[in-house]
Amino acid sequence: MSAGTPKYRRILVKMSGEALMGKSDYGIDPEVIHRLAGEIKELAACGAQVAIVIGGGNILRGQGLAAKGIDRVTADHMGMLGTVINALALQDALERIGLFARVMSAIRVNQICEDYIRRRAVRHLEKGRVVIFAAGTGNPFFTTDSAASLRAIEINAELMIKATKVDGVYSADPRKVRDARRYDQLDYDQVLVDKLGVMDATAVVLCRDHALPLRVLDMSKPGALLRAVMGGKEGTLVTNVARAGPGP
Repeated sequence: MSAGTPKYRRILVKMSGEALMGKSDYGIDPEVIHRLAGEIKELAACGAQVAIVIGGGNILRGQGLAAKGIDRVTADHMGMLGTVINALALQDALERIGLFARVMSAIRVNQICEDYIRRRAVRHLEKGRVVIFAAGTGNPFFTTDSAASLRAIEINAELMIKATKVDGVYSADPRKVRDARRYDQLDYDQVLVDKLGVMDATAVVLCRDHALPLRVLDMSKPGALLRAVMGGKEGTLVTNVARAGPGP
């Protein structure tokens, strides 16, 4: 592999809505979304085809609303609309720095974005456009993690990246457990058995059953996305066959 050739030509990045908040308690920080757009532009510049699934936790969470008494199906639909807002904001940030981007929604909001159609999404990627998948799977009770796994499999992505606030997968929450161990590599079954909280179980099983590699990394670390796509050992790699053990 040459220095300028990505190891993975088609990837899907799953990022949380909280990634857009910056230091705020909610909403979208323009400075943060501009930085994220710059990171994505680096991926496109190296020749990678980039798809994105973004959550809506910076605006509202369906599960959280349901816990406060709102009907769960209604709450999840509200959460889906939150992801559409984030997707449109990211599309705007990407277009302002010269990238072509398309938002494709699992629920019909034709006046502001396209419906999700698998073949059209693949065609956008082949033309070098960044595709942002919004509204999860379009169904209540399914997380955006599950949506990310599903979309990654549907578009034949070679790698899914879970962009988080920590630099990989740990044996326990490193913010609460001082001696928590970070894993360099993991097997999907170990993630499920040990309940390591990488993603929800449905998302993990989808990746496992379709042999889709997953890399979990710190999105706030400059260049982390590019290093992962180029094949670097960034964060934690989760596959079906991997050396399960803590990092140094």
